Amino acid sequence: MTEFPVIILANPQLAENMGMSARAMMNCGFSELRLVAPRENHLSPKAISASSNAEEILYNAKVYSSTEEAIADLNFVYAATARHRDQIKQIYNADSAAQNLAKQTSQGLRCGILFGCERTGLSNFDVSLSNAIINIPLNPKHSSLNLSQAVLLIGYEFYKTQINTPETYFETNKTEITSKEKVLMFVDHMEELLQNCGNYKSGDKQEKMLINLRNIFTRMNLTEQELNTLYGAINFIHKNKD
Repeated sequence: MTEFPVIILANPQLAENMGMSARAMMNCGFSELRLVAPRENHLSPKAISASSNAEEILYNAKVYSSTEEAIADLNFVYAATARHRDQIKQIYNADSAAQNLAKQTSQGLRCGILFGCERTGLSNFDVSLSNAIINIPLNPKHSSLNLSQAVLLIGYEFYKTQINTPETYFETNKTEITSKEKVLMFVDHMEELLQNCGNYKSGDKQEKMLINLRNIFTRMNLTEQELNTLYGAINFIHKNKD
């Protein structure tokens, strides 16, 4: 089983942001949180409340006095920052970083993602301790993210590498897709009810309308329940048309 990267918050200021970051971590399957010299108590009522039932991450979080101590046992560290740094580093977007992290963690490497404080982000010194940078491309006029938002965005990209879900699927709940035979029977039923209605009497218009009706209903993913509803509505309208 792949070991998820460690989340490291360097000098976080607000208890609420630490709590919300824990919530974002649990949303994405992360469990290990490290805090470097937090200004407020990460176990305060404000932090616990903001974690929204992810308090176990806060209770298990480790507090360090320096970033060096927090990353000492890790093999590879990514620094999450939006600002340009005058340092020679490999820069990844969140998606490519996640792909690289997935390869590294699957090989047994201990990895961490380093986030800076809310007011100023990561210091240049903290960035210098990292192997690479993660930059989330956002609106250049406003690229600042809340701390927990950054944790969630990067965390989710990694989480996607660990799950196997279809890009899209059709939910039918307690019913099922109806057969083409039943759909065509419904169209035939509509045709019978339309026999004496207006322009439907005209041969050319009748053929065109029939083709349009078949096209409308056969291209839809109608369920048995929906088809029964259509039968009921059409029959009710026909019964009460006078």
